[in-house]
Amino acid sequence: MIGLDLRDSLKQYFGFDHFKGDQEEIIQNLLEGNNTFVIMPTGGGKSMCYQLPALISNGTAVIVSPLIALMKNQVDAIRHVSNDESIAHFLNSSLSKSEATIVKNDIVDGRTKLVYVAPESLTKKENIDFLTSVDISFFAIDEAHCISEWGHDFRPEYRRLREIFEKISDVPIIALTATATPKVQIDIQKNLNMLDATVFKSSFNRKNLFYQIFPKREVEKQIIKYIKSKEGKSGIVYCLSRKKVEELSELLQVNGINALPYHAGLDAVTRANHQDMFLMEEVDVIVATIAFGMGIDKPDVRFVIHHDIPKSLESYYQETGRAGRDGGEGECIAFYQYKDLEKLEKFLQGKPIAEQEIGRQLLNEVASYAEASVCRRKMILHYFGEEFDQKKCNDHCDNCKDPKETLEGKEYVTQLLQVVNELKETQKSKHICHFLSGTITADIKAYKHDAFSLFGIGKELDIHFWNAVVRQTAVAGLLIKDIESYGVLKLSKTGRSFMENPKSFLLYKERDYLGEADATIISNKGSVLDEELFGYLMDLRKRISKERKIPPFVIFQEPSLKDMCVQYPISMEELTNIQGVGHGKATRYGAPFLSLISKYVEDNNIDRPQDLVVKSVVNKSGMKVQLIQNIDRKLPLEDIGKAQGKSLEYVIEEIEAIVASGTRVNIDYYIDDMLDSDAQEEVYEYFSEATTDDLKTAFDEFDGDYTEEELKLMRIKFMSEMAN
Repeated sequence: MIGLDLRDSLKQYFGFDHFKGDQEEIIQNLLEGNNTFVIMPTGGGKSMCYQLPALISNGTAVIVSPLIALMKNQVDAIRHVSNDESIAHFLNSSLSKSEATIVKNDIVDGRTKLVYVAPESLTKKENIDFLTSVDISFFAIDEAHCISEWGHDFRPEYRRLREIFEKISDVPIIALTATATPKVQIDIQKNLNMLDATVFKSSFNRKNLFYQIFPKREVEKQIIKYIKSKEGKSGIVYCLSRKKVEELSELLQVNGINALPYHAGLDAVTRANHQDMFLMEEVDVIVATIAFGMGIDKPDVRFVIHHDIPKSLESYYQETGRAGRDGGEGECIAFYQYKDLEKLEKFLQGKPIAEQEIGRQLLNEVASYAEASVCRRKMILHYFGEEFDQKKCNDHCDNCKDPKETLEGKEYVTQLLQVVNELKETQKSKHICHFLSGTITADIKAYKHDAFSLFGIGKELDIHFWNAVVRQTAVAGLLIKDIESYGVLKLSKTGRSFMENPKSFLLYKERDYLGEADATIISNKGSVLDEELFGYLMDLRKRISKERKIPPFVIFQEPSLKDMCVQYPISMEELTNIQGVGHGKATRYGAPFLSLISKYVEDNNIDRPQDLVVKSVVNKSGMKVQLIQNIDRKLPLEDIGKAQGKSLEYVIEEIEAIVASGTRVNIDYYIDDMLDSDAQEEVYEYFSEATTDDLKTAFDEFDGDYTEEELKLMRIKFMSEMAN
């Protein structure tokens, strides 16, 4: 009858008639006094698995939770199912002494059924002594992946939980997580000394989520265009740094998007306020670091965007899992460039070797996912140890919706497997790819692998290609990445049988993110250059240059004209949003260009993408203002750069940008130290008569008499005086 009683309790407290998935079996297992391990994707109803048994058990359940914001959110939710506010409390560092006393009194009186504690609070002797003196029903560990060094959010204090539990009470433990690879799962169970636990593992497949990756190009503009196309819908944008969160949330606000920032650098009151505004739908978009979202119960988040690719696939899966928890639309978009992973890899330097190895392997998995052309859902589920038939994806990822070209890969897969075998299954993917492509590295030399008979067997193809073969062969189950040895490739039984009896194997051609990011962007309409208008603008520029007796490039440079042919500006404000056009330049030269564009738009009945025009935020960092002030003080440009931690080349580029947008800058004092007056006059005269401001053309014209730097500085002087 316990099943019926549970359903009655479910109806009484939460108003539901039926349990979801394995919830009923999990709760029954815990109530029978068994250790329980729950791996259930976000939105699967994990919290019910400890909330309901806590409400119907004698004593108080201790829930270990990693975030103060998360505790508040969950305590508020539980209080809604009861008339008694004291049914749930949290006990953490945010409470005053008198507030903590109230919590403890409610627990002693038996009124509190759930108490949420941070692991740090649990280690305090006074709290251990207190909990030892009261009746505990069970321990629950939410976000249990924090225990594992292989997990995406490792917290050292989680490693001590078992010893603390043993000091307090001998009651069952329930550990819950939304993301655990087989390796992380075993690590959690070992650390909690609960290898005897009944494991409940739900499928990681979230059928309603759509996964897509875009090359990281004009990323802020793309994000703004996308969010505007989802007007009124809730979304989360994740960034890796607090600085980027602040910048992007401000940029969204400037562009009319109701957005707020969330990161650990904000004070607790502001964070809580921003979180509540998002939950109450007073704000549409939260721009956040990973500090946001853990356990936040908002069912109708319609999109999750990753401005930066996360450090691991677990992080990615957990964060994207916050979309579409109600089973409705949920779009998961990530922007990727290989440089970002290189940056993350640099952050690993200085950490213990084992931690570096783990970090690198997790980053390699992220690269594999982002660069792959196979079904993204299949890749995610494979990572979590789950088999998946990609036909069931139903075009719910970019690779299935828009399949990439395939080629017969039998020969390449066979060569790869032979090399793994020849190297005695002792090497990682990178080394194997170098070996196949015949690239001599320090490791190849050290192992004398360049002397092996198969060395360079695939030298007609590059490392990028062989990386793709490794990835796709692993996903197909022919290769196994041995986690214990940080990603060494080993042959599976299927791989060995394929090597002995090769058969057809279709490989997907993959996009190369190492090169220039390709131009595919979200909402691509309106992003194509209008060649006809470009011709008219070039003619207008030439006409004005003749009238004013100045070179055409002084008026507007070609990139600015090209941007006009995408954005179709028809007002001064819109013109200042064009690349390389500041207020000064727009005022001086803009009117005839705006008039021409306005007439062209009207005559050709053009639907302007003005809803897609992105306004920029004024640079408040003060770096540019400081740069101009330092030039006014006649400081050497090298010294200005050193003071800001920048190179001379960077400083010159910044000055060029300032001048190009219409601000006058006087660097005569610096040029005078480099070139005598005759040389300056000669170069100045050249730019006065030139039809292009191209430096290579100028360099060739003077047969190398002047360096590129000297010509660049003279071009700045000329543009500053003539254009501004």
